[in-house]
Amino acid sequence: QVQLVESGGGLAEVGGSVRLSCIASGRPFTLYAMAWFRQAPGEERQFVVAISQTGDLTNYADSVTGRFTISRDNAKNTIDLQMNNLKPEDTAVYYCAAGPTFYSGVAASYLASYDYWGQGTQVTVSS
Repeated sequence: QVQLVESGGGLAEVGGSVRLSCIASGRPFTLYAMAWFRQAPGEERQFVVAISQTGDLTNYADSVTGRFTISRDNAKNTIDLQMNNLKPEDTAVYYCAAGPTFYSGVAASYLASYDYWGQGTQVTVSS
């Protein structure tokens, strides 16, 4: 089992920044590709970005490319999501996820590609 705990959510203004973190425990962190998803009220959970086990490969959703940056620290068992130039449509609960395989294509966006999920952290962007 892998436990994932997100932190760092909150309220931000349009054009502002928020940094999210996710810490993993339970199994060797380097076994897992990691990802961030988000879910707005009344909508399906949506892929944001994935990062490979070594951190050298990433896969971003078009909606966040150029604004969001994912990173991972395998020594600390953490991933971060730096979110810049926030828009109202970024408002959602953000979830950290772990899976056995990094996908550079559309499979990264499938919920079934990930075995473990955190509880989520709320990000609200006010206009």
